Amino acid sequence: MQASSKPLPNPQQCVGLVESMHTVAVDEVNKPQLTRTRGFVLATTIVMTQFVQMAPFGAGINSALAIGKDLGANEYSSAWIAASYPLTQGAFVLMGGRLGMILGHKNMVSVAGAWWVIFSLVSGFTRNFIALCTLRALAGIGGGMMVPNSIALLTITFPPGRMRNITVALFGAMAPLGASGGSVLPGLLVQLVHWKWLFFFLAMFGAAIFTLFYLVVPSEGEPFDKHGSFDYFGAYLATAGLILFNFVWNQAPAVGWDEPFEYVLLIVSVLHIVGFLIWEAKFAKQPILPFDIWKAPSFLAMITATFFTFMAVGVHVWYTTVWNSNIRGFSMLLVGAAWQPLTVFGTIAAFLSGKVVRYTSAQYIMAMGSLATMVCMILVATQPIPQTYWAQCFPSTIILSFGPDFIFTAAQIIASNAVKRKHQGIAGSLIGTVASYGLSTGLGFAATVEAYTNHGGRKPVQGYRHALWLGVGIAGAAMLLALGFVRIPKDERDGWDEDETEVTSLTTEDARPYAEPTQEDKAVPSS
Repeated sequence: MQASSKPLPNPQQCVGLVESMHTVAVDEVNKPQLTRTRGFVLATTIVMTQFVQMAPFGAGINSALAIGKDLGANEYSSAWIAASYPLTQGAFVLMGGRLGMILGHKNMVSVAGAWWVIFSLVSGFTRNFIALCTLRALAGIGGGMMVPNSIALLTITFPPGRMRNITVALFGAMAPLGASGGSVLPGLLVQLVHWKWLFFFLAMFGAAIFTLFYLVVPSEGEPFDKHGSFDYFGAYLATAGLILFNFVWNQAPAVGWDEPFEYVLLIVSVLHIVGFLIWEAKFAKQPILPFDIWKAPSFLAMITATFFTFMAVGVHVWYTTVWNSNIRGFSMLLVGAAWQPLTVFGTIAAFLSGKVVRYTSAQYIMAMGSLATMVCMILVATQPIPQTYWAQCFPSTIILSFGPDFIFTAAQIIASNAVKRKHQGIAGSLIGTVASYGLSTGLGFAATVEAYTNHGGRKPVQGYRHALWLGVGIAGAAMLLALGFVRIPKDERDGWDEDETEVTSLTTEDARPYAEPTQEDKAVPSS
């Protein structure tokens, strides 16, 4: 018999191989079959968690001026009611992704959902402006913890292919759908009754959805890094840096840049962010954000373009709402109704983006999303006074539907397909961070421009226009970044790559002679 030329494997490697293959086999046996009906139920339940946690963003945008006025805050300060939620929502996403790898993604969504419900409920009992903004920020932590773990459950459950693209697209669509749905609530629960019922309703609705999630969605099995450690120092640097940077820009319109603490906090925030990057790259044993994720082609350019686009989206949403409320004199109910085209066309855009991503290179999908955002902002920035809502505002809302949906879906699918299964939560957390944080940060930049160009509030429309033109520039920069620097080919995979489903090419028979005998082996005599 001719001797095999294949080198004999290391005995210790084979022992580990047998254990790994046994674990994979057990997981595959215990894993329930994903039928079409079961897949639909799981996807719908997970996607609804994103709808719930995005509803407070739209609700905050529409109700900020009315609630702020009731609590004695001016217009600039009232923006904090809108900005405080996405601030922490974006700042805590990265931390949520890492915790999901250690504790389990389903466990994290369940805990984050309970946290979200508690602080949404308590928000209804407060009668102090600063306390309300603080409670909104605390609720945002729950939202931030949910995003990466919900998207990880989707991308783990559905391998690369058509079904994943559709479910991720629907998840992305929940951002505009949840925001537009949430914007209707103040018209019913702030305009017609006391605003506390807005937060009571959100808490009750969230409790129902998260209970359903806990009962319906199965655990993903053993956490990917069950015995891993959490990088507390890295988490502090990232979270503190992001919160302080955002705080400086959102507080500047109210207090002005004449205040020394604005510059001090800005410098401190930048030092924290730089320190986080250095710590994660050189010193962290198990970093919150593994730097090998950046090895994917054009990843940095894609992330930057996504961040810029969502900054512009935040500017558009806030100033369109303020324009309809202050200039057109819309009630909160009408303001909410004005956003409802997002519900219809956002759904269309979600399905369309999920299909387009398989046949079009990433730079073109992202450029289309940035271009749509830029065009809709030009329409709002150039609308004359007086003018009917239907002339320019209505079409701008339709066009906006294709901005964040195309950007989020393309970025999320590309990011999730660029990493292995164990890093799905990290990929989801990174895209979630830049999206949520961009929405909040854009408000601060634009409000600063408004405050310095409206002649002390005597020319509000001029301030609104300048803020909107800033958004146009940011969206244009995102489009140029995508076209000039993003080079990620279309992804036509249908299923996990071979190295994601097979431990190694060695067979059990190859490994068996080198493995330690088990108790059963010792008990059964060899034939």
